[in-house]
Amino acid sequence: MELKFSKVERKGPITIVTLSRPEVYNALHTDAHFELQKVFDDFAADPEQWVAIVTGAGDKAFCAGNDLKWQAAGGKRGWDKGGFAGLTARFDCDKPIIAAVNGVAMGGGFEIALACDLIIASENATFALPEPRVGLAALAGGLHRLPRQIGLKRAMGMILTARHVSAKEGHELGFVNEVVPQGEALAGALRWAEMITKNSPMSIRASKQTIQKGLAVSLEQAIDEQRDYPAVKAMAASQDYVEGPKAFSEKRPPKWVGK
Repeated sequence: MELKFSKVERKGPITIVTLSRPEVYNALHTDAHFELQKVFDDFAADPEQWVAIVTGAGDKAFCAGNDLKWQAAGGKRGWDKGGFAGLTARFDCDKPIIAAVNGVAMGGGFEIALACDLIIASENATFALPEPRVGLAALAGGLHRLPRQIGLKRAMGMILTARHVSAKEGHELGFVNEVVPQGEALAGALRWAEMITKNSPMSIRASKQTIQKGLAVSLEQAIDEQRDYPAVKAMAASQDYVEGPKAFSEKRPPKWVGK
């Protein structure tokens, strides 16, 4: 597929997806959403790719959210089953996805980042759900993810005021994992991705799926049902499940195969 609104690069088992509409601060429209749906479908289905990073083109913006000028001009709206950027409604991907936020992350852009498993932000990054200022609401997951990730009162403080939050405050609030110098968001995200790839991808997928499914039920139910989760069963039946303890006993680095 020819990519018009994004770029994809692979570094070993790491897929880097760059939102590429810098002329509009990487704001997204319908065609971009459908393109990114396919990009992340391909990542999820590729057994050789273990971790994804999503970032924005240029040095000013990660993603400014919904392309309001496109919408105001009568451009069609909508996205595929994966949601905004093919990510915000993607609940079946057990592989880690990291947001490398290199600038403005507004509205849908912030919702993309919140849908990722980790957020690495440059010190010039800015986050907000400003939809109420233009008569809209953050319905691509922001109104649900932010309270779950930082607590109700803190989230209400951001959502009801539509205020902008710096990377430093985002770290203090708890939705940013690390703040790095300007221009180093992608490098920071790659460092985290490389740390992840030192672990068994089967274990990582089992861990992510267990967390996601477990948060939707009671603690008792989660512990009782976790061994029946598909990714946990796949881990227990994998070559990596044998290789890990064997490598430990032989005092050598494990050779993960991801199956």
